[in-house]
Amino acid sequence: MSSDVAVDRGSRRRREAERREEARGASIAPPPARAEGLWRLPLALFGGSFLILAAFSGSRLLHQSLAPHFIYQAEAFLHGQVALTVRPPDLNDWARAGGRWYVSFPPFPAVVMLPFVALFGFQFNDVFFTVVLAAANVALFFLVLRKLGTSGESARTEKENAVLALLFAFGTLAFYCSIRGEVWFTAEVVGVTLTCLYLLAAHRAERPALAGFLLACATITRTPLFFAGVFFLLELLAPSGRFDRADLSARRREILGKLVLFGAAGLAVAIPALWMNDVRFGSPFEFGHRFLFDNRVNGDVERWGLFNYHYLERNLHAAFTRLPGLEWPAGGLPRLTFDPDGMSLFVTTPLFWMLLWPKLRPRLHRPLWITTAAVSLPGFFYQNTGWRQFGFRFSLDYTPYLFLLLAIGGRKMGRWFWLLAALGVAVNVWGALVF
Repeated sequence: MSSDVAVDRGSRRRREAERREEARGASIAPPPARAEGLWRLPLALFGGSFLILAAFSGSRLLHQSLAPHFIYQAEAFLHGQVALTVRPPDLNDWARAGGRWYVSFPPFPAVVMLPFVALFGFQFNDVFFTVVLAAANVALFFLVLRKLGTSGESARTEKENAVLALLFAFGTLAFYCSIRGEVWFTAEVVGVTLTCLYLLAAHRAERPALAGFLLACATITRTPLFFAGVFFLLELLAPSGRFDRADLSARRREILGKLVLFGAAGLAVAIPALWMNDVRFGSPFEFGHRFLFDNRVNGDVERWGLFNYHYLERNLHAAFTRLPGLEWPAGGLPRLTFDPDGMSLFVTTPLFWMLLWPKLRPRLHRPLWITTAAVSLPGFFYQNTGWRQFGFRFSLDYTPYLFLLLAIGGRKMGRWFWLLAALGVAVNVWGALVF
């Protein structure tokens, strides 16, 4: 009996000693990484991605694109006016109102181009600009993934984060959008840049003023990105992933202060943009798509408006169910074709199938899905599928949130992951080559 008691006491002492050792080890923080080490991988991702995108851009990289709308808009800004100073080079997606020509697309990409247009004028190369920014997006998205890891939101390693960042660039529609320039695709790329920066600021509602400013800039780049503001609100009001009345009451002053900073910074950007709309088109909330000249969608817009349930079916078909075509040339081999209205996201990015069966549902699972829904829904009721395109390009507005869900979903990068990833890269290489 006494020997059993002694053994039991010895076991307890060993367990207590092990717990003390674990606690002592946990209390010792790992040494901070050197600054140059922290930036080595993001810089490598930027450099490598730029080389690949430049190679696929080919001869386009050396010339201005065929739709340099933002360059013309920036040149007008430099002359202190919102109407173009010259007649546009063609009639494709230019707005005309009151006898003047305008760019109807939200203006922030033109603002970013201002210093370059000041130097190079109408000759500025928007293709090169877009390729550089798209390569920077790979590094920025990696930094978002890294932040989720260092804050305990994600268990992915640095290498896995790098893989996800590269797959975001080359296994999604970001690939073909990044190598062309042109107003429609440059706006998508700038929107991704601002989304990444916004996520870095909005995580845990750490930097409310910066988050509000970046969200407003994103909104006047790609209007649906306004609805990504729900991510900041959820981070602020439900930091544990659920609403807690007692917590909300205890943090009332903090919440109010951050909301004021968030809103004020956003208004500082929104007010000039709304004024510009009113001056050009007679309404603060009219960007000008109703005034597009010689545009194939004008009939639909006149009958149904810019947003209507009438457009829902064709947008859902373009986004989720439209498949590649197959042509059989006489005496030749069959070849794949794509419909310029769009193609299923599950074809263009097969990794999205893994979102349907996540292994884990951590704190950010619900906020990221809510943000995805908020950003995507307006586009499904919009009068345009994104035509002409390879795949449903409007999805780039919320693809960063879907890739964050892949990161935190807990599925290992095993056989199925690599198979789906390889298929996605192959499809998007095809798109980058043939579109």
